[in-house]
Amino acid sequence: MAPQSQEPTPHERVRDIIAGVPAGRVATYGDVAAIAGLRSPRQVGWILREDGSDLPWHRILRADGTAAPQLRTEQLQLLRTEGVLAQGQKVSLRRYRWDPDG
Repeated sequence: MAPQSQEPTPHERVRDIIAGVPAGRVATYGDVAAIAGLRSPRQVGWILREDGSDLPWHRILRADGTAAPQLRTEQLQLLRTEGVLAQGQKVSLRRYRWDPDG
């Protein structure tokens, strides 16, 4: 009997997707949720909060291009070091959004 391949869990899919966002690009919580097949962007936030310290968490933004308030200063500084520049407190998703297919 051939071994069965096991589907990655939603948690593993989210981690893999976030790990794949390249330097100089950003994605939204909703982008990650849609790619992972999750119903809510909040699930992405929960996974990052619980198990995301080793991931490029700073590349994940809110739907309007802003950082989470409690992380804003650190997140925007990390993005700036990768060449992602904010206008005020907002990152241009049109300019910096990651296209996983391109």
